[in-house]
Order: sequence, then structure tokens, then C-alpha cells
Amino acid sequence: MRWFLRSKIHKATVTQAELDYVGSITIDSHLLQAVGILPGEKVSVVSNTSGARLETYVIAGKEYSGVICTNGAAAHLIKRGEEVIIMGYELCDTPPTPQIVLTNQQNEIERRL
Repeated sequence: MRWFLRSKIHKATVTQAELDYVGSITIDSHLLQAVGILPGEKVSVVSNTSGARLETYVIAGKEYSGVICTNGAAAHLIKRGEEVIIMGYELCDTPPTPQIVLTNQQNEIERRL
């Protein structure tokens, strides 16, 4: 068994960073559905802007809102306006076909990769 990339939201823009929150990342439900990430699932978040990396869990945001919000301690590492990659992984013996979307600056799906 190995860890493989299963889901990826590429070049999303952080719309909010909320320090006064227990933790996690809030992501537009439409984006979650498009790549198969579930609320509560562990994800890796990488900032293309600062190079910061973190692991957290997902909270579903309002569908088609474009929200990408780092919450709690994550808001110290990745701030509003930063460009991020959000990745989900799967432990399996055969590599899955990753579901990958590229977003525009409004966090709308530009295309599937």
C-alpha cells in the first residue's frame, strides 16, 4: 500500500484567513465535489506565494461562493490573497486516477487537468 494523489485544486486563491477559529480550511462545496474531497477529510495545502505547507481538515463552504478560507493556526501560515494548491491523498495498492481542477482568480473551475 502506498499514498497516491487522488484530488487536487490547483492555483486557488485564498479569499479569507480567520484567526479566531478552531482550525481547518473552508472550501467552496462545488470545488470539493469536483475533485471528490469530503468535509472532514485531511488535505495538504501548499502556498505558491510563500512556500508554506500545512495539513488540516476540510469544512464545506457555500456552493459557488469561491470561498477558500484558512482558519485558526493555518491563517498564520497562509493568508488572504495567496495562491494555493489543495491536495487529497488515498492509501491504496493501485494508483487512482487523480481528479484535478485548475481554478481562475475567482476560484471558478477553469478546466480539468
